Amino acid sequence: MTDTVLLALDTSTEFCSVALLSAPASDAPAAPDAGASTASAGATGTSLSSAAATAESARMAAADAAAASPRVWSRHEATGAVSSTRLLPAIRELFDEAGLALDACAAIAFGAGPGSFTGLRTATGVAQGLAFGLNLPVVPVGTLLACAESARRRDPSATRVLAALDARMDEVYWADYAWDDATGEWRTVQPASLDAPDRLALPDAPFTLAGNAAAAFGARLEATARAARIDHEALPHAVPVAFVALRAWRAGRTVPADQAAPEYIRNKVAQTVAEREAAKAAAGQAR
Repeated sequence: MTDTVLLALDTSTEFCSVALLSAPASDAPAAPDAGASTASAGATGTSLSSAAATAESARMAAADAAAASPRVWSRHEATGAVSSTRLLPAIRELFDEAGLALDACAAIAFGAGPGSFTGLRTATGVAQGLAFGLNLPVVPVGTLLACAESARRRDPSATRVLAALDARMDEVYWADYAWDDATGEWRTVQPASLDAPDRLALPDAPFTLAGNAAAAFGARLEATARAARIDHEALPHAVPVAFVALRAWRAGRTVPADQAAPEYIRNKVAQTVAEREAAKAAAGQAR
């Protein structure tokens, strides 16, 4: 079977993030056949003990699981506002490192937002251009969902995640997700939203707070005190984008290249002078 290869891009923050994922066509590893391995050993005149057979079965299971696990190559570099100049070279480097060709891809995924307006347009434009050229579908992935995926991949117990990112202008991008073991998918409890730090609706169950909003707003963000765990490192990154996209692609949740679009959430680029002064005053009072 041919592996499924996905390219994932994220430039929603000050990082240029690219990942290449190559996954077996089926996630299910073949079950090890302990009887076959014992019989094979017996044919050479060696009889495996029960303990040895168990150890061999475990070794084979581990080997099968490793063979069935996706391989991932990535670049995640702090580029500031010049992600556009680094994105295409980083993509080329990953394909060279993996020994794969661009036309091996099954789909192109990108961090759709919310995030930096310029960064979202950069990732969208590059994903569209590559998808058009290769005649591939596109998988838009929310950056807040990528934060939730990152938290769960770092800690499997993080099955309820409040993802919250500093949106600047004294606001927070946030969303609430619950992991469903039965479907192997995230369920959206609260879609991506934009609010003041004290206006977030908290989950009704123990939750992990993912993202940088806790560091940015401290006690002004009630979720900081109420979270069971805070994962400051669960941030937008192409690797969790790739894993979310793989599930979406297998479920048929893709769009044609011409329908790929950023998810801005905010329709305002900057504050007025008066708003900036008011935000400074509020921050001073909070301290």
